[in-house]
This record gives sequence, C-alpha cells and structure tokens, in this order.
Amino acid sequence: MNYQLLDFPIHGDHNGNLIALEKGKDFPFDIRRVYYIWGTKSDIIRGKHAHKNLEQVIVCVSGSCDFVLNNGTVKETVHLDNPSKGLYVKHNIWREFTNFSKDCVLMVLASEYYSESDYIRNYDEFLKESRG
Repeated sequence: MNYQLLDFPIHGDHNGNLIALEKGKDFPFDIRRVYYIWGTKSDIIRGKHAHKNLEQVIVCVSGSCDFVLNNGTVKETVHLDNPSKGLYVKHNIWREFTNFSKDCVLMVLASEYYSESDYIRNYDEFLKESRG
C-alpha cells in the first residue's frame, strides 16, 4: 500500500517539545499547501476520496483519529495520536478518517495546490482506476 508513517525528530528539554519540519529533509515532496481540520464530531466520516497525483503528510497535532486507507484491494486502518508521527499517503489511495477525539486537530501538508480535477470522489470510479 502506498503509505508510511514518518518519524519526526523531537527537540525537547525541561521547557517542552518542538518539532521543526524542513524542506528537503523531513518530507518526500515540496509543500505547496497546508490546512488544518478540527472540531469534527467523533462519528463523522471525512475524506471519502482519493487523489490522482497529490501526496500528503497528515499530522495529528492534538488528540487522535483513525485513517482508513484503501488501495482498491487492501484496506488498512492507521490510528494517529502522536504529533511526532506523520502519515505519508501517496496518490491513488482512497482515504476516510473518523473516530475523532474531542480535541483532535489535524494538520495536512500537501504536495500540490488545490485542484478539484485531482480528486476522485466516487468510490466505484476509484476502484475502476485502481484496477485498470
């Protein structure tokens, strides 16, 4: 499956922790867009799409949630609950996320600017493309 968990270096001392993410060092792509998701009720399912080209790194900076990733053949659930881990999801992976804790805040770093034409929002169409 086209995903992996990235470990970000933690710089910490008695004052707390810090993670610095640097271009060309901590990411497999140049970041073109960053967005945040928060205030989602626990039983809501977000996502429900795949991307044709876009790659993402998703960081749960607070709280927790589950990502259900599907390549058209295999479905896996990844639990995010640690701000020092980034879920790197490549293109052509159907993604849904749910089971949000009340304090869940997700930061998404994307390889491309927003383009509606990059989205596959119909699951049957995704299955056709992933198997075709």
